[in-house]
Amino acid sequence: MSKRTLYDKVWDSHVVKTYADGASLLYVDRHLVQEVSSPQAFEGLAAAGRRLRRSDAHVAVADHAVPTRQRHLPMPDGLASRQVARLIANARAFAIP
Repeated sequence: MSKRTLYDKVWDSHVVKTYADGASLLYVDRHLVQEVSSPQAFEGLAAAGRRLRRSDAHVAVADHAVPTRQRHLPMPDGLASRQVARLIANARAFAIP
């Protein structure tokens, strides 16, 4: 009997269906939303008139554009600050905590 890794256990607990070719359909119970690529997803939802199925299962985190030094200072104007501001606005609009 082979030992199962933590990865195997987590994977198996999220499988909804396993197909004949070995592919699996997974249920993801948490969704990490970050500031770089999420604007496109939110725009698509808004354009289609859709809401999030479970906003409580989403976590919005600004992690790419936030400075690692002098974080006590306001972010300088530019792309990074616009990305973070848009993440905040989208999180509010879609009720993401």
